[in-house]
Amino acid sequence: MKIAEKKLGKRQIAYVTYKGSYEEVPVLMGEIVGFIMAKGLSIMGPPFGVYFNSPQEVPVDELMYEVGMPFAGEADEEGRVKIKMMPEQLVLSTVYKGPYSGCGMAIGKLAEYAYKNGYEIIGPPMETYISDPNETPESELITEMCFPVMKK
Repeated sequence: MKIAEKKLGKRQIAYVTYKGSYEEVPVLMGEIVGFIMAKGLSIMGPPFGVYFNSPQEVPVDELMYEVGMPFAGEADEEGRVKIKMMPEQLVLSTVYKGPYSGCGMAIGKLAEYAYKNGYEIIGPPMETYISDPNETPESELITEMCFPVMKK
């Protein structure tokens, strides 16, 4: 598994914060895409999720996460869809191929790499969904995992 340090540029995102099962992720993504399309905005990258806890720590109904999508254009927040500017971030990144159920293993390897190589993890993990699960077999899904970090 290749791990790299990189900078994510500043970006404007439409997002929804949610508490509950990960099974809601596709619904939330659809809500965000619908918002972007209805407002005539331009999608500027793949969708992503930021995960504030995990099924190993809390019951499914207590999972906290945010799903979002970068966009360009001007719009006001509407309903559950909020807008914010994400600052430039230094991250450790790796690309995982396979079912989403295996993403936790890749996150663990990223964390281990950070601790062994002089990085401090300064925020929750982010998964960027490179392939569309509606068009890609589960074994072929590509997901980029990142941790925001700073050098110790």
